[in-house]
Formats: sequence, structure tokens, C-alpha cells
Amino acid sequence: MNAREHEHAPTRRTPQLRFDRGTLLLPNVPAALLADPELQVLWDSRTCVARAPAWCYPRIAARLPDEAEDTVQATLSQEVDGWRAPQLRLYQQAALSAWALADRRGLVVLPTGSGKTHVGLGAAAALRRPTLFLVPTRVLLAQWLARLRSVFAGPVGCLGDGSRQIESVTVATFESAYRHMHRIGGRFHLLVVDEVHHFGRGQRDEALEMSVAPARLGLTATPPDATCEARLAPLVGGRVYELAINDLLGGALSEFDLVTWTVDLTPAERSKYETARQAFRSVYSAFTRLHPNASWTDFARMAQGSEGGRRALDGFRESKRVTAFPASKAGALRELLARHRAQRTLVFTGDNETAYTVAREHLLMPITCDIGRSERALALEKFAQGELRALVSARVLNEGLDVPDAEVAVVVAGSQGVREFVQRVGRLLRPRPGKRALIYELVVRDTAEVWHARHRRKGLAPSATA
Repeated sequence: MNAREHEHAPTRRTPQLRFDRGTLLLPNVPAALLADPELQVLWDSRTCVARAPAWCYPRIAARLPDEAEDTVQATLSQEVDGWRAPQLRLYQQAALSAWALADRRGLVVLPTGSGKTHVGLGAAAALRRPTLFLVPTRVLLAQWLARLRSVFAGPVGCLGDGSRQIESVTVATFESAYRHMHRIGGRFHLLVVDEVHHFGRGQRDEALEMSVAPARLGLTATPPDATCEARLAPLVGGRVYELAINDLLGGALSEFDLVTWTVDLTPAERSKYETARQAFRSVYSAFTRLHPNASWTDFARMAQGSEGGRRALDGFRESKRVTAFPASKAGALRELLARHRAQRTLVFTGDNETAYTVAREHLLMPITCDIGRSERALALEKFAQGELRALVSARVLNEGLDVPDAEVAVVVAGSQGVREFVQRVGRLLRPRPGKRALIYELVVRDTAEVWHARHRRKGLAPSATA
């Protein structure tokens, strides 16, 4: 080729891949990538360059030609020293093995109290790559930070609760991750998502979509429904390992007895309940006949659009208020607290209003969203030491929060079905020699609570291990 021909020869540009505000920029990539719908690569006419969602990084990186410049990989491949592998039980090791065999992507389902946190720490310690842990609440943020500092000698970043420190090992709340993933989503090789069942509903799912992390581990005691799980499959992975409470009883978890105490409404309470329930039932029954596959969310959305529908929702809420803490439940709780006055007891209510009512009547410490972190920590410490004999909570104790060794629980009412019930039972199952936990469930006779109580027990059934 002479000089003139060389001057006019087309320049071959090097394909590139780089992270950009929660997406991947792909200058000069082969046209075949644009044509493959599985890779979700689209042409961005604003910047005149190909672009793809960040979560598609592993697939796209695998398809790039050898000469491509992948600026993301250099960050993800950095080795993180300072890990001390946590001691794992056999089933925790099995869960990690199943996850590794699934190409380090997937959901691990283990009961509350069985050490899901150890599985997440074990994954990070084995991989030794930049890791981001996602948690739903500030309470869990503090707990994961404490656990990490016990097995990791390096600096631990914190994103949430007023902190914005990013390190190679970082813990972030879901909300903070959602707000900042557009700038940090290219920094982490492993994403560990605690209480992963919160995702898959569309809300805040972008926190997962804007991360390039090739390795992803979702942890939960209560797996999401089929629809949410299908949405989570590309973002985290499918279910790779699962055990239920009954699978671990007598070993990793304490044995327990579940006692259902059926109580009655007074005539005045019964009249109020039936009136409210009829207002709801007439509209809801008509809706389900026309839409047999619709969800509760679908019904609530429809009901908001008409006066009759709004009356039905008001009736539903009123019926729940009647059964939340009627006189018979108050009496049963009084008797149970007296019977177990020498044992550490947790009382679970359906709402904060009832929790405060119980706290005032029995001089119990309430654990609610209104109680500050330091006050809550002090209460849990005094409970562990036996200085406080009982705690009462609506939801704060349901999920994630470490509760010292309780022996008795009284479930006065619930609001979130099987998932909530399994989490509450799990609060009592931390094992110790000779321990057998005791759970009382208060149920109002001839109300919707009876059906819900039967349904909730399904969450305790043994399940097949993947």
C-alpha cells in the first residue's frame, strides 16, 4: 500500500466497554452485539454510541472481541485482602457450594435465626473481590457493619444513615444504593442482597439494574412469590438452595411448640366486625368473580376509583382493627405474661397503636420505628441480661434485627401473612442446650384470622433442598 492509499484507508477503531451512570457505554462494538436481543444493547442517538443496562455486563463482556478495552474488568478483578473466613455449619457450606455451582448467582433461602449473614460473609471471603452488601434498614446496616468488622481487617464502607464512605467492602441501605448506584455501580464484583424478597416488585429494582456485579447472592427467610421471583431471576439469579424451619429443628434451630389460642369477640365487637366485613365482602366477591387471577393490589387500585370501593376498603381496615386487640386478646395476653413472668418474652402486634397500648398496660418496652437506635440497643441489652422481662413490637422485630435469647412469644396479631409469621417464629429459635421455645398465636374465632392462621403455618413446612 502506497502512502496515498494508506492515508485514505479506513481506521479500525478498538471496541470499548465502560461504566457510565448506571449503564454500559460500548463505543465501536461489533454490529452483532446490537443485533442480539439477549444482550439488550441499543443505539443511543443522543450520544451516538451503543449503550446497555449495567446488569448485562457479564454477558456482554463474554462476547467482546479479544482486543476490546474493558475498563470495568480492571476494577472488578482487584483482590481484596484482610478476610478471615467465618466458621460455617454444614448446611451453610452446602448453600455456598450450590451458589458457586450456579455461576455465583442465585437466591439462598434459610430460616430466620439460621445464620444467613454467615453465608453472605462466606461468599465474600471466598471470592475476595470488591463487594457491596445491600440491606433494607438502618438497623441491619449497623448489624452487618459489626459482623463484617469481626471477619474483615480492612476498611468497611458505609452508605446510609448519614454516611457516604465507599470502600472495596461496603454496606448500603436499599434506599442509599438506589440513589447512588449510578456512580458506584461499576465498582463491585459481588452484590450480596439481604432480605432480597423486597425486590422484584419494581420499586427500587434499579439499584440492582445499575450494578455491573457478575456475582450476586440474594438472602431471605421468605422467598418472593412466583411473579417477583421471575423478575429477580435475571437480576440476582434463581433459587439455588432452600431449607425451611422444620428442616433445621433440633440442630441449627431450637425445637418449638406452637399453641393457637382461639378467643371470642364480645357481642358489640362481633356486630362491628360483621358490619365492616359485609361492606368489604360484597365488593370484593364481585371483583374476584370478574377477575379470578387478580392480586390484592389490583383490587385496591380498582377500589380507590369508586365510592363503593373505598367503602369496601374502609370496611376491610375496620374489621382488622376490631380483631387486632379485642378484649379477649387483652385478657389472654394478661394471663400469658403472668404465666411466663420468669421467662424472656416477645409480644408481636399488628400495628404500633396496639404495641403502645400493650406497653402502657403492662409496663413493657416497645420496640418500634419511633425508638432511636441507641435506646433500642440498650433495651435489647437489658433484655439479654434479664433486666427487662418482655418486649413488644409491631414490625421492627420481624426482620433482620438480632434479638437476644427469647423463650416465649405471643403473636397477638399480624398484617403480612406467611412471610411475617416465619420471621417472627424465627426470632425464638436460636438454639441452646435443652431449649424448647413456646409460641402462642391469638386468633379470633369465626373471623378471617382463622383462615390466615392456617395459611401462615404452611411457611413452617419442610421444603426440598435444591
